[in-house]
Amino acid sequence: MVTYKKRLGILVGGGPAPGINSVIGAATIRSILHGTDMVGILDGFKWIMQGDISHVKELSIERVSRIHFRGGSYIGVARDNPTKDPKQLENTVTSLLRLNINKLITIGGDDTAYSAMKLNEMADGRISVVHVPKTIDNDLNLPHGICTFGFQTARHLGVDIVKNLMVDAHTTSRWFYVVTMGRKAGHLALGIGKATGATLTLIPEEFAEENKLTLRKLVDILVGAIIKRLSYGRPDGVVVMAEGLVMKMSQEDFKALVDVERDAHDNVRIAEINLGEILKAEVQKRLAEFGIKTTIVAKNIGYELRCADPIPFDMEYTRDLGYCAAKYILDGGNAAMVSLQEGLFVPLDFKDIIDPDTGRAKVRMVDIRSESYHIARRYMIRLSADDFEDPHELAKYAATAGISLDEFRRQFHFLVESEEHHSTGEAKMLAKDHVEYIKSETPEIET
Repeated sequence: MVTYKKRLGILVGGGPAPGINSVIGAATIRSILHGTDMVGILDGFKWIMQGDISHVKELSIERVSRIHFRGGSYIGVARDNPTKDPKQLENTVTSLLRLNINKLITIGGDDTAYSAMKLNEMADGRISVVHVPKTIDNDLNLPHGICTFGFQTARHLGVDIVKNLMVDAHTTSRWFYVVTMGRKAGHLALGIGKATGATLTLIPEEFAEENKLTLRKLVDILVGAIIKRLSYGRPDGVVVMAEGLVMKMSQEDFKALVDVERDAHDNVRIAEINLGEILKAEVQKRLAEFGIKTTIVAKNIGYELRCADPIPFDMEYTRDLGYCAAKYILDGGNAAMVSLQEGLFVPLDFKDIIDPDTGRAKVRMVDIRSESYHIARRYMIRLSADDFEDPHELAKYAATAGISLDEFRRQFHFLVESEEHHSTGEAKMLAKDHVEYIKSETPEIET
């Protein structure tokens, strides 16, 4: 009777993120040194969920020893979802067993984590599964604010892009609307916006209620920022916003924006919605009501970041994750997500990462009550509740818009009605921060 040696498989679900190859390389080396062969499953679950086991790649130390320097994925990626059909989930288990794989490492975000959990349940002890959290959105709920791999590289490169756009904006007296990835959470947009000192950053978490954000409100936030900045002599600026703002919009506005298309995990393909161009047109139309003309350029950044070579932080972090994932599963570990906490490997059981309300992996949102977010808001140029309590400041904005103070209040006060009011001292400090910040960007403005 011929017996076949059991093997460890690895696959990548979802979209690319810097550091994938580092995980693959480290896990492969650890596995082979342990005496276990490693198999790369090409294109995520795409083929094996159909029962096709021909799309695999035998991995060796020679093949993977230097792939950690490069972006992309050595074994491809795919968003195909085996959990939508029990038959396809069963095919996935059967395909892995036919490949003689009894241990599997999955790399991906919350959707892939859910697929890994359901696969583990379907396998019922026949296949061990360990998941490595990956997403540039940084929205997997890792403890202690630990970032998901790929986020720091994406933020680093996004900062470089926005930094250059800020110089262009100042040089040419124009505005840039930069839309970043971030379907559910605004970590990437806020990380880029805060690091660069962008004029304004808008994230989904700022708008608490689902399907309540109107296009008019979003447009007037942007118009208010332009008017406020103009009142201090600055005709330029850069706004960073997360694409997930679209998911907060009212059903009426949302349907008007896009013919909804969804991926295999039932997620709206919001990367296909040109939010920046839509807002550009609407803001220019609204500014025309005040006789204000400005040049606005819409810029999406996301695909430029996903397959970038990882920065040293992500390169080291992902090699550690790959090593820990392989060691854990080879030592008998199962049904867990890999995490590194204060330099120590800590497995997170699948049952503990599931949101009881959704049955899926918990999503980490930006905490807008945090000091970190509060600091970010302090340095944004936008209308605030404090502006409406300072008649001198408000008069300047009204004059810039060419309308009366009362009319300015009537048109824009609704933007801040839900804002918490600061104390008088805080309000004065906030106003001073805004003035000094704008002046610090432009030495030509007299003090």
